This record gives sequence, structure tokens and C-alpha cells, in this order.
Amino acid sequence: MISKIILGKGPKATRRTIGYLFGKGRANEHTDPHLVASWNGFAPDPGRSPHRDPREVEAQLVAQLDQPVKMLSDKAPKYTVWHCPVRAAPEDPILTDDQWADIARRIVAAAGIAPNGDEEACRWVAVRHADDHIHIAATLVRQDGRRPKRDYDQRAVQREARKIEVDYGLRRLKPGDGTAAKRPTSKEHFKAKRLGQDATAREILRMRVRRAVTAAADETEFFALLEATGVTVRLKHGPSGDALGCNFALPGDTNDKGEPVFYAGSTLAPDLSLPKIRERLAATSPKPATAQPGNPWHQATAATERIPHHLTHGDEHTAQGQLVALGAALDLLPVTAPAALRAELEQAAAVFERATRSRIAADLDSTRVLCRSVQAIWRDRPQDRDAAGFAMLLDAALTAVAFAMHWHRTRQHAQQQAAAEQALVHLQIAYAQVSGPVLAGLAQRSPSPQTKRRFVHHLQEAVPEHAERILADPAWDALATVLAEAETAGHNAATALDQALGQRTLDDAHSPARALTWRIRRLGERHAPSPRAEAARARSTTQRPAAPVPPSAAMPSPQSPPTRRR
Repeated sequence: MISKIILGKGPKATRRTIGYLFGKGRANEHTDPHLVASWNGFAPDPGRSPHRDPREVEAQLVAQLDQPVKMLSDKAPKYTVWHCPVRAAPEDPILTDDQWADIARRIVAAAGIAPNGDEEACRWVAVRHADDHIHIAATLVRQDGRRPKRDYDQRAVQREARKIEVDYGLRRLKPGDGTAAKRPTSKEHFKAKRLGQDATAREILRMRVRRAVTAAADETEFFALLEATGVTVRLKHGPSGDALGCNFALPGDTNDKGEPVFYAGSTLAPDLSLPKIRERLAATSPKPATAQPGNPWHQATAATERIPHHLTHGDEHTAQGQLVALGAALDLLPVTAPAALRAELEQAAAVFERATRSRIAADLDSTRVLCRSVQAIWRDRPQDRDAAGFAMLLDAALTAVAFAMHWHRTRQHAQQQAAAEQALVHLQIAYAQVSGPVLAGLAQRSPSPQTKRRFVHHLQEAVPEHAERILADPAWDALATVLAEAETAGHNAATALDQALGQRTLDDAHSPARALTWRIRRLGERHAPSPRAEAARARSTTQRPAAPVPPSAAMPSPQSPPTRRR
């Protein structure tokens, strides 16, 4: 159940609010508007007075609501109307008028508008004009002339809404921490529907600004990228002439006067204010061109693979920074992806956006490699698109998102945890689509039976507990191919397999052969070691037993976070 508080000011605020609630709506969506509850139980109802002019009854209702405000004359408060829409989820059962009346009374009591048993409380009405929601309108002067005590009323209303969900068996929403992006209003939804858009202007702008922040190397490029996507930017300058903030508008999104509708960055999302954007841009400078040379797909994958370690072994500020970087990578992936994957990846990025923010301040110092490598992938698109590289990066992202879900769960970040869970579903669908053809192509190049028998022998010696599963895995032929290709590139296949097995446990892997395929593919594409280095490695191995991996360097065990199933 979603609630939102809107304050109205001005001498005609009550008239405007009641006029809207009993009108046809901006898209004729108001059907059968009528009262379900009021402060005294018998307030005039413009929707259910068949023998009177509805406009006359509406004026009477406005006058009664406004009476305490008028008594104060010029001492009336700045804001005189409290307006709270309360909406059930689409899958919730349709509630009766009596049930909505009970919900309205609980909401105004929780908000301090009309505490239970207070005969001198504010005057209010609850209007229903659709199956799934009501609007509560109240005047912000009590009948005894005092102001209502409504400190932190939004939080109080949300807490009561969570209780109502339990009592009525409704969909239970996750409690928030105040870091969520502002939801589109009903007006914005109806406008998008009228224009034939799948998303509101606010949501489209949020994604475009987020992508521009991720792709840009500096502030100048950030604004240039926005303008290239059609976004109009309007800077807010201080007395010194310095830019202190920025507003964004979509082309064609205008108000009744034909003027562009601008949204402040901070209203798109808490981390999209100009100071926050500058902080993000500073974390990725200098430009990607100065980054270390190499395959950007491998660099991005390696950086993404380190995220679980940061989440389980790093401090909270570093962990939060890693989540910001992971969200940025997901923001740009749809732009670099094949067309068939874009819809799922866009959904994954849109929902994971909520998982990138919490009350914990983000330390972005450790995110440069991932951010720059993702920028490099974006800049090289689409001619250098690497299907195998894309599959490997998605594989690493799946694990990182699973760890992010666990990280938020342990800190009771309910909304962020739910967002990561949703992102995981979309990523799994995209991963299955891209990895299938790549693995099939590798399997077609499977090496000779003699070579495969040699690999089988080493597997049975190295990981006897997993060997049977790996050999029965449909991706076994693909694994044998990448092992053979690693040998062709000058690597020792047994050594590469040992390294891949040491990177992370296979206990939680749904497809162990597929997991090893991606690891060895990356290892195999690195420069092969020289014969002298191989000989030194062999002497070292025979002279001393292998040292166990220290706990501080090991990847987290499956008993720590329940990771996703690959």
C-alpha cells in the first residue's frame, strides 16, 4: 500500500483539492467519486447527492472544511491543505467502502491529523473514485484553532500502512530508509499513458542521467552526452556565478503553457544532484584512455569478480562504493548489448538502481578499474562486441548481485534487498540467452578424445569431489575446448585448471563446468608464461607443499552468503 503526502497552500487550496477529487480527472479516470469517510461521519457528499447540484454541494463541503482556517484569518498557516492518496497494489483484492473508511481513519490518526477520540481535531474527508485507492484531504487547522502535531507524518503513515497490509492481507511493501528515488506521480503516469510512453518522463530522465554519469570522463562530457540524447540541461548559478545545481527536461515534455517540464537532479534520485554527480565523475578521472591497456571485457569482469570479496571482507563504506560501481556497470550494459538482451538488461539496471543507495556513505576509491573498463567497453561499441566477454561479465555480475542481496539483507535494507532479488531474475534470463550460443560454439570445437582423457585424469586428481558433476555437465565439452585453447596459447592446462579451481569454490555452482569455462577462458587469453617461469614454478611446487589460501585472501564460502545459482 503506497501513500504520499502533498501539502497545499493559498486561499483556494481546499477548493482546488476538492474540485480535483470530485472532477473527471486529467484523463477522465475518476469514476463514481464519493465520500467513504469524514471527520464527523455526515459531511456533504457531492458524489452522492442526486437531488442537488453537485457544484453547490462541493462548495458546501469546501466551506465546512475551511471553517477553522477562515477563523484564523491572516494568522492561518502557510500550508492549509493536507492531501494523502493511499493506493493498494494491483494484485490486492478490491476493498469495500467500509474497509477504505477504516483505513482512512487509521491513516489520519497515525499522521496526527485526527487522533482517535480527539473531538477538536482537523476536519478531513476520504474520497474514493477508483477500486484501488482513496484520497484523504484535510485542512491543517484544528477545530480549536491550534495546529496539528504532525511531525514526521510521512514516516508515521508508512508505518501504519505496513500494519494495514498485514491486517487486510494486502501485498506487504518493504520499509524504506529515505534513500529511494521519488516515485512518479499519478499525473505523470497518466501523461505518459496519454503520450503512448511505457515510462514517465521522470523515469526516462533518471536513466539517461545515470548513464551519462557512468559514461562521461568529466563534467563537460557529461553535459555533452545528455544533450546528444535530447536532454535539455538548465544550470542553477549562485551569486558567484558558479553552477550549484542542474535541472533536466525531455524534448516534447511540456506543461499546459507549452514550456519544458524541468526536474531537479536531486528529485530524480538522491545521488543525481550536481554535487553528487561531480563526486562520481571525480572518482573515474583521469579519462579511460589513460587506463592500463588490455581487454576491457576481462578488466571489467575481474573487477566485478572482486565485488563479493569487498562486500564480505571490506568496510561498509568500501562495500557501498562497490554497489554504486556495480549499478553503474549495469546502467551501461544495455547500450553495449545485442538487441535481444536489451529489454532484460534495462529492467535489471532499473530495479538494481534502488540497491545502489543506503544511509552508508560510499567510498568510490576502489571502483576506478570497473568504471573505466565499462567506459572502455561502451566507447568501443558495437564493432568490438565480444559475445564470450559479455557472457563472462554477466556471469560475474550475477554473483556480485547475489552477494549484494545478502549484504543488504544482513543490514536490514529491505527495499534494497528486494531490488537486488528482482535484478537477479532479469540478469539470469539475459545470461541464459547470451551464454547458450557461446558455449555451443565452444563445444563444437571440442578437442580429441585423447586430449579430453588427459583433462579428465587431472580433474579426478584435482577435485575428486566435483569431477563427476563436471564430466556430466552439458558444458563439459566447452570446458575441454578452452583448456585445449589455453595449451595452444602456451599455458599449462593443468596449471590453468588449478588456478581456476582456486579462484572460488564450486560448491554453490549450478553448472561447475560452465563456471570453470569462463575462468579458464580469461586465464587462457592472458600472456602465456615463459618456459623459464614454468620451470621455476615446477621446481617450487616439488620442493614445498602448496600453502593454503589465507582466510583474508579467500573468496567467501557458500556458508556465508547464499549466492545465486549459475
